Amino acid sequence: MAKVFIDGEAGTTGLRLSERLSKRPDVELIHIDERLRKDAETRADCIARADVSFLCLPDESAKEIAEAVKDIDCRIIDCSTAHRTAPGWVYGMPELAGSSKGFSDSVGFIRESDKRVSNPGCHATGFIMAVKPLIDSRFLDPEAELSVYSLTGYSGGGKSMIADFDEYRDTHGEVVRAPMRYALGQAHKHLPEMLKYSGLKSAPVFSPIVCDYYSGMLVSVPLPRSALRTGASAKAVREELAAFYGGNPLVKVRETGYEFSEAAGDGYLSADVFAGRDDIEIFVTGNDDRIEIVSRYDNLGKGASGAAIQNMNVLLGLPEETGLALGD
Repeated sequence: MAKVFIDGEAGTTGLRLSERLSKRPDVELIHIDERLRKDAETRADCIARADVSFLCLPDESAKEIAEAVKDIDCRIIDCSTAHRTAPGWVYGMPELAGSSKGFSDSVGFIRESDKRVSNPGCHATGFIMAVKPLIDSRFLDPEAELSVYSLTGYSGGGKSMIADFDEYRDTHGEVVRAPMRYALGQAHKHLPEMLKYSGLKSAPVFSPIVCDYYSGMLVSVPLPRSALRTGASAKAVREELAAFYGGNPLVKVRETGYEFSEAAGDGYLSADVFAGRDDIEIFVTGNDDRIEIVSRYDNLGKGASGAAIQNMNVLLGLPEETGLALGD
C-alpha cells in the first residue's frame, strides 16, 4: 500500500485529491493535525514518510517546502505553478514520454524514476497536447506564431474565483453571467510552460475566458495555413494525432463531425461535457484552408487532480489510468 501525503489538503485541488484517494484501497493517506498544517517541520516529516507527496499550495509556499526537503529522498508532485519550468523538475505529461517522434530528453516528460514532478496547468494541457506532436512530426513549423483561446469553468480559478462567483449569485440571484476575458496583459502564469514544452520558438497569444459554469474546458488552437506542411489537410492532421495517441486510454482523437448538430449548421461543442472525467478528447475542426484543433476536458480532472493521480500512478509503477474516471 502506498503512503500519500497532501500538503495543502484544504485547497480546491487538495480536497479533490483527498476525496478521490481516500476511496482507493491501495493508498493510505497521511493526515496532519489541523493545528500543525502550517508547521514546516511537521510537513517535512510527513513528506519524508510518504511514498508520494502532493503540493497543493500557493506558489511561494510550494517553493518554501520544496527547499526545506531538498535533501530528502522523496517523490513530490507539485500542483502549483512554482516548478513547472524549474531546473530539476520534470513536467508531468506521461502521454508525451518515450516518444519515437524525436522528443528531446531535455524536455523531461515524466518517468517512473523521477523524484520531482510538476503537474501541468489546465490551459497548458490542451494546448501542448495538440501542438507538440505536430511540431515534432514536422506538420507544424516551430517558428509559427500561434494563438489560443481557452474557455473554462470558474473552478479553474481556485478558491478565490469560486468565492467571487458564489458571492455574485448571493447578491444577484441565479442568473447567467456573461463570459469574461481575463489575463489581458498577456502575462498568464501558464504561458512559460506553453512555450517551453510545446516546441514553439515563441509563446502564443493567449486568450483565457471564464464562464459561469463550474468545470470543464475547451482549448482552441487555430493553425495558420502558412505554418503547416505543404498540402497538410485537416484529415492528415487528425490522422497524425490519432496515430500519435493511438491506444492511449486517456486520449480520444475525434472525427470532425463528432457531436455535431444539424440545427447548428457547423455544430456545437459544449465545454462541460467532460466534467467529472479525467480523460481528454481532441478534435480537428474546420476545413483544409482553416484548420482548428479543439481540446475538451475537465479543468479539475485532466487539468488538475486527474493528471496528478495519473502522475502518481506512473511514479508508483502502476498503469496510468488506475483510479481515473474515463469514458468512451
